[in-house]
Amino acid sequence: MALLDLIGRRWVLRILWELRDEPLNFRELQAACGGISPSVLNTRLAEMREALLVELKAEEGYTLTKMGRELLSQLTPLTVWSEKWAKTLG
Repeated sequence: MALLDLIGRRWVLRILWELRDEPLNFRELQAACGGISPSVLNTRLAEMREALLVELKAEEGYTLTKMGRELLSQLTPLTVWSEKWAKTLG
């Protein structure tokens, strides 16, 4: 239930998604998430770091941990389904 509580919070899935390909610094991540306030982003990143899904590397920025990547891979079927669903809508 703790994981569902965390990923159900606004912006958490979007942050995971935006970090899927490469590390991003705070400003890059904020821009990629379009519309997230700095305070909310800071809070979500702290929660995700505490949950060991994201880490901050001094030279690179925020990046997914091994656990974060594993979680993202488990969401792949949902991504595939949502793309199929989006086609039926438009």
